[in-house]
Amino acid sequence: MVLLGGEVRTRLLPTARPLRAAETARLLELRPDEPVHVSARPNAHALSPPRPVGVDCALPTPDGTRVRAVGTVLSQASVTGGRVVQAHARTGATAAGPDGRRPWGHYLTRPGVVEPLGKLPEGAVARGFLAGGGPGELDLGLIAQRLLTEVLRHPLPDRQEPLPTPRTRLRWVALWAADAEAPRLERFTIEGDELRTARLRLPYDAPPDAVAAFCADLALHDWLLTTLIAVLEEHPPGDPPEAGSGRVLRWVVDQLLHLWMPGVRLDERLAPLWHALERTPGFTRQWQALAQHVRDRTPRPVRCRWTNESEAGEACGRRAGYPK
Repeated sequence: MVLLGGEVRTRLLPTARPLRAAETARLLELRPDEPVHVSARPNAHALSPPRPVGVDCALPTPDGTRVRAVGTVLSQASVTGGRVVQAHARTGATAAGPDGRRPWGHYLTRPGVVEPLGKLPEGAVARGFLAGGGPGELDLGLIAQRLLTEVLRHPLPDRQEPLPTPRTRLRWVALWAADAEAPRLERFTIEGDELRTARLRLPYDAPPDAVAAFCADLALHDWLLTTLIAVLEEHPPGDPPEAGSGRVLRWVVDQLLHLWMPGVRLDERLAPLWHALERTPGFTRQWQALAQHVRDRTPRPVRCRWTNESEAGEACGRRAGYPK
C-alpha cells in the first residue's frame, strides 16, 4: 500500500447512564464468529471486530481524475467509558493493479485493501480522501455512518439524550514515504463545526491497524474538547439559575472529564504523532484549562439534614445543584 484513508464518526451514546461492560459488548456484536474486545484499564473501552465491506467504484479525486478500484473497506465500532460511541471505516490503496478485475476471492484475502485498475494517482486520491467522496466515488464517511446507525438500532437501556452534544467527523489520510524516518502529523485542521481533517506521513513499517487506532483516538479526544467548549459557550459565567448550568456542568464533571487519556492505547511506533498534537495546538493544555474552569464553576454538594418531609428533601437537592 502507498496510502491509507479513513473517516471516523463520533457522538455521545443516547442513554441516561453509561453502559456496563456486558451491555457494551452486546451493542458491538457485529460478527457472530469474532468476539468484541473489551478492556477495563486504564479506562473502559470496547472495540468491535472489523467487518469487511466489498467495494467496486471510483476512488475520490477532486481534480476529476477517474480511477476505478476494487477491494474491501474495513469498518469498526467502539465505545469508550460506556458513553462515547465511534464508527470508523478505512482502506488502503496499492500503487498499481491489473487492467481488469480479479475474482472476489482475491480481494477477500486482503481485507482493508483496494486495488486500482491501472496506476494509482496517489496525490489526487490522497486529496480526495480528505475532501470526501462525490457521486459514484468511494465514500468512507457513508460506510462509517451506516455502521453507526446499525449499532444505535440495537436495544439500549433507555433512549434518553442526557445532554445536547456535538457530532464530529474526522477524515484522514496517511501516506508512506521512504524519507519518513518517524511518523509525522503534517496537518490537523478544524474545517467547521463538525468536520476535521488530518494528513499523516509514515515510515513503511507503520501498521495500518495502529494508524487507524491513532486516528480514532484523535477523533475521540477532539470530540471531548469540542464538547467541553460547546458546554461552556452554552452556559457562560453568570447564567441565571433557571438555565440549569450547575446541573449540566456537574454532569460533565461526573461523566466526561475522566475520559481524557490521549494515547493510552497507542502503538509506541506512533508516539510522535501525539507529541506533535501536544506541542501544537496543545490538546492537553487546553483541556486542562477548560476542565479546571468547569470544576471551579460546578456547585459543590451541600450536606443537609434530611427530614421525613419530601418538600424539605427536594429543597435540599435544589440547593446542591441537582435536578428533581
